[in-house]
Amino acid sequence: MTADLRPATAVLTSLIGQVRDDRLTAPTPCGGITVAELLDHVDGLCVAFTAAAAKTPLDGGGAPVPDASRLGDDWRRRIPARLDGLARAWREASAWTGTTEAGGVRLPAGAAGAAALDEVIVHGWDLAVATGQSYPGAEPALADSMATAYEWVGAVAAQSPDGSPGLFGPPVPVPGDAPLLDRLLGLTGRDPRWRPGDAGS
Repeated sequence: MTADLRPATAVLTSLIGQVRDDRLTAPTPCGGITVAELLDHVDGLCVAFTAAAAKTPLDGGGAPVPDASRLGDDWRRRIPARLDGLARAWREASAWTGTTEAGGVRLPAGAAGAAALDEVIVHGWDLAVATGQSYPGAEPALADSMATAYEWVGAVAAQSPDGSPGLFGPPVPVPGDAPLLDRLLGLTGRDPRWRPGDAGS
């Protein structure tokens, strides 16, 4: 299995470019973290999954707790550059073969690539709804990416129907005829109807 991460990383890059400073402290549907913390998490996952594509383990193992203080002043340039590097790393056929490591976990490289794609798509939606933007889930360019992410998340959810700590919360029921993005979000424990005024995550 291989997939092109570029359509999803391009969408997330565009969304990042529209984030205003006054939205950095706003809540997101991602575990209750703020927009700034979500951006830090995206920054870190780019580093981790780019290394996973190259089969280069990172020091420190597991994923760090999102921390807005690490964001710095250059995040609008740094994170898109890292998203571009992430997409390029997974364009290599070798990235999808064998096994690798991501977040301190050893796993098949194909699963790591699908997980990276899911992270980019779902956190793109998190960022969009938290900052008053629209996520273009129906765009034809994202169809293959969405299907790959949905297949991987579905397999994980089937093994852990009550949620996967460190990955997803318990699935949120979504109609079977809902758009694929909504069904993907539901599997990751998100309510597709979430908006910034909602209480909790």
